Amino acid sequence: MAEFLTGAFWIAVGQIILIDILLGGDNAVVIALACRGLPPKQRRLGIIYGTAGAIILRVILIAFALALLAIPYLKLVGALLLIWIGVKLLAPQDEDDHGNIESSDKLWGAVKTVIIADLVMSVDNVLAIAGAAESAGQHQLFLVIFGLVVSIPIIVAGSQIVLKLMDRFPIIITLGGMLLGWIAGQMLYTDPGLKPYLPASKAWEYGAAAAGALLVLAIGKAIAMRSKSAAEAS
Repeated sequence: MAEFLTGAFWIAVGQIILIDILLGGDNAVVIALACRGLPPKQRRLGIIYGTAGAIILRVILIAFALALLAIPYLKLVGALLLIWIGVKLLAPQDEDDHGNIESSDKLWGAVKTVIIADLVMSVDNVLAIAGAAESAGQHQLFLVIFGLVVSIPIIVAGSQIVLKLMDRFPIIITLGGMLLGWIAGQMLYTDPGLKPYLPASKAWEYGAAAAGALLVLAIGKAIAMRSKSAAEAS
C-alpha cells in the first residue's frame, strides 16, 4: 500500500488523466457520431457499451506496450512517435477529421463502430500512457487501469466542458503537448539499448525530459506560425 502514497504514483495518475483528456477528445466525438442514428432510448446504451469496449481494448493494448517497451531501442521509436504526436497536438487541426465516421441505426453496429474507430486512434494514447505509467515504477498496469477509469466520466460526460476550456485557455493544449514531449524525453533516456551509454543520473533524465518538452513546443509553434502565415497570404 505504501507505493500508492508516493508522489511518483500520483504524478503518473495526473499525467494519465491529462493525456486521456487531451488525446481522448476524439473519442467523445466518435461516440456521438456513431450513436447519432440510434433511437433515443438506445443512445445511452450505445455510449456505455462502446466506451466500455474501447477502454477494455485499450487496457489490453497498453499491457502489451508496457512489456514491449523493455525491448532495446523500442522506447527510442516510441519517443520519436510521441514527439510527433505532441507536435501534431499543437499544430492546427483539420476540421474534417471525423467526416468518415458513419452512424448506425443498430445498437451493436454503433458499438462496433466506436470500438474499431477507437482502436485505429489509440496509438497515441497507448504510447503516452505506457510512458507515463513507467515513471511510477511498480503496479504499472493497475496505474493504467486506475487512470483510465478516472478519466472515463471526464471524457464522456464532461467532454464539452473540457473542449470549451481548451478553446478559452489554449495554454492547456500547449502544456499537454509539452507533457508528451517530456514523457518522450524520459522514454528515450531510459531505453535499455541506450542506457549503457548514458549517465545514470536523475538530473540528466530530467534534462532529457525538459529538452523533449521544449522541442515539441518549438516545432509545434513553428508549424502553427507557418500555417498562419500561409493562410494570411492566401
